Amino acid sequence: MTDRATSGRPTGLRVAAAFALDAALVVAFAATGRATHDGDVWSGLAATAWPFLAALALGWLVTRAWRGPAAPVRVGIGVWVTTVVGGMLLRALSGQGTAVAFVVVATLTLFAALVGWRFIAALVRRSRSR
Repeated sequence: MTDRATSGRPTGLRVAAAFALDAALVVAFAATGRATHDGDVWSGLAATAWPFLAALALGWLVTRAWRGPAAPVRVGIGVWVTTVVGGMLLRALSGQGTAVAFVVVATLTLFAALVGWRFIAALVRRSRSR
């Protein structure tokens, strides 16, 4: 089984699922931060998540992720870097905090999330093709 339709491109369902997974992981990151620091996850979740979700969408555009959404290096690294850098810039522009510790935690957490699932998917694909 491959990740692509007969045309050699990923199916629309796989592209949508990959984007939805990325978005869910970004929201989970924001929710975890809110729960850890505020205790009230829901009241400010949208304010915390939107800069990273906007940057995630930009990352998908910049990397043309729809061409191979599960590629850990070509897509995963680009989406991760764009999400972190863009998210932090948007946070700063909107008056939200960008403390060094937060930048470090966000960078590591989003790497594990956005690149991690792609790396696991690549390992699974590799093991199935043997």
